[in-house]
Amino acid sequence: MEETKYIYADKSEYPEVCVQEKNRQYAAAMLGNVGACDSEMSAVSLYFYNGVIAEGKFEEISECFHKISIVEMHHLHTFATLANLLGADPRMWSVERGRYRYWSGACNQYSRNIGDILQNALRGEQQTIAKYRRQKEWIQDCHIRKILERIILDEQCHVKIFKQLCDRYVH
Repeated sequence: MEETKYIYADKSEYPEVCVQEKNRQYAAAMLGNVGACDSEMSAVSLYFYNGVIAEGKFEEISECFHKISIVEMHHLHTFATLANLLGADPRMWSVERGRYRYWSGACNQYSRNIGDILQNALRGEQQTIAKYRRQKEWIQDCHIRKILERIILDEQCHVKIFKQLCDRYVH
């Protein structure tokens, strides 16, 4: 196997995790990044599963999922901290139509086919980037916007990795 060096997180520093003031709308958005079906919690848990499925047969892929999941855990912690600072209880839940909904492992799309696993991960990262860009458009808190910008840089690293893995393993 040819040796490939992946960059799992952008090299730039993360901004300080702080907010201008409490804000219920921003808190709800951050909770969505924590505990909705399209959240960091979903990424962490699915990447854990994917890494286990790839073990023994696709070690490179298994290692990538493991290392990316660690970066996603950092994002999860950041968004939970923001939700807390904004005035929300940072549980593994989201606000949907004014009601709290707990996160569930049923949110994930599980597959045992390596091509499906990689393509699903790539799509998920691309959708996450689009979600954070939409949030950045309407959120006025400069601290949250900087954090979203920085996390997007990590997600772009993940897109690049999953594209490279798709090129190598999906036929």
